[in-house]
Amino acid sequence: MTWHFTEQAEVFRRAAAAPLAADPARHTAVLTLVDGAELLGWWTGPDGRVTGTCVVSPPGVPVLGVMTAPVARALARALPGAGAVTGVRGEAAVCEAFARALGRPWTTTRRMRLFRLDALTPPEPAPPGRARRATMAEIPFAVAWARQFARDVGETADTDPTANITTRVSEGRLYFWEAHGAPRSMASVSPTLAGQARVSLVRTPPEERGRGFAGAVTSAVSRAALDAGAEQVLLFTDLANPTSNALYQRLGYRPLGDHAALAIDAREQPQAARQDRPQPSGRPPGRPQPRGLAGQ
Repeated sequence: MTWHFTEQAEVFRRAAAAPLAADPARHTAVLTLVDGAELLGWWTGPDGRVTGTCVVSPPGVPVLGVMTAPVARALARALPGAGAVTGVRGEAAVCEAFARALGRPWTTTRRMRLFRLDALTPPEPAPPGRARRATMAEIPFAVAWARQFARDVGETADTDPTANITTRVSEGRLYFWEAHGAPRSMASVSPTLAGQARVSLVRTPPEERGRGFAGAVTSAVSRAALDAGAEQVLLFTDLANPTSNALYQRLGYRPLGDHAALAIDAREQPQAARQDRPQPSGRPPGRPQPRGLAGQ
């Protein structure tokens, strides 16, 4: 029973191909972070099957895939740089098991629910207006809304979202619901990956809420994802917002499971302890080769 780690996305994809393909919806966060992650890991059980995955992106914040609580606790002991971990995200129960195993104070900063689209049910009657893709000229406007979205859900607004928004707009994945000549609501959808796409960045300014715009633009981007070939359309909701949770279910989304984001007190490890940590596999020539880590 072993955790393995690598810095190379293709090494991880080959090792974890079976669980990622078997349940891409529950692995959605891991799948979307593989490219660009600083570290990727997979757990092999006594029969050699991979039954746990994780990615570290951004630094210090592992995102956990599908695994059991004992496997999450083993990850807390095995993860290179675990002493510098400042947060964790994933399914709520395993995040809490991971945090407890670290033995440092932690708090839940956000509780979320993962939904999957069943049968799309557009709002009826539809609000005035139409869905349309954002234009390049509207990037500054969309960036301002993205910053406000981060504040609305309790995330830091310090990170500049301009590059992210520019990519979404240039790829035609960010939509507005426009009514009376102006955008009233916004939503985006991810590229389709492993047959699934995820709706995100759903925001309606406070003064425009309660008029059906959010439901209309969410329905529009969901339809766009289906038309682009997505077999599954997913979205995360903030459990602190019962209005949005109810809205998405009226549109045809059904819950898959509860997720959480945890903040963990950082503690840098002494040099001797860091040297005892195994090195990631898949490194360039001349660097340490892969080896597994004993589990529990």
